[in-house]
Amino acid sequence: MKRQQGFTLIEIAIVLVIIGLLLGGVLKGQELITSARVRNLISTQDGIKAAYFGFLDRYRALPGDYTAATTNITGVATTAACGNGNGNGNGRIETTNQENVLAWEHISKAGFINGTYTCAATESTTTTPVNPYGVRMQLIYDGVYGITSGGAARHNLKTGPQIPVEIIAEVDRKVDDGAPYTGGFQFSAYAGGGTAPTEGSATTPACTSGNTTAATWNATNGSTNCGGTSTF
Repeated sequence: MKRQQGFTLIEIAIVLVIIGLLLGGVLKGQELITSARVRNLISTQDGIKAAYFGFLDRYRALPGDYTAATTNITGVATTAACGNGNGNGNGRIETTNQENVLAWEHISKAGFINGTYTCAATESTTTTPVNPYGVRMQLIYDGVYGITSGGAARHNLKTGPQIPVEIIAEVDRKVDDGAPYTGGFQFSAYAGGGTAPTEGSATTPACTSGNTTAATWNATNGSTNCGGTSTF
């Protein structure tokens, strides 16, 4: 009589355990990657905010808006499109004379951030630092953030776009209230040389579930182009 071939229950159990361990390792690895990206984004934002306040403390003026930058900061270029290297001193980092771009030159040449940036009429990687996803950030005084890009005008640091929604949502949960339209970290549609993030339900996938204060981040819909801003 021919003996039947097959797997024993113990062998099947061992295989299932191995599969479970492999799947667990993959999921844990993805979790670690996500956590690292969240920490990187938070670290980038915190570093620039520290540079902003460090500059303000040393010079008693805002980067980009500083009227004596070419006198007191070594290497600031006298670029005509950028106010000849100095701001207008009105206490706001605005688009006038490219102050929002000049701010990066002031901060970097004063030694508050790594790299060296030089203001120009057209933004690029030589004028402006980029986020971990390769698109430009922005330091500016405006209200272009929050609900339908209509927040209260104030100084803010925009992350730039192309950030996966699950990353931006986790950043908000860790540093603020986890909501895209309230608190000190909110949704931003700033394009930064890329594609502007979208909000609400009109576009799928969008970064947020709507454009009211009750809206949430669409953390599970797979959007890969989101952005936020830290207000000062």
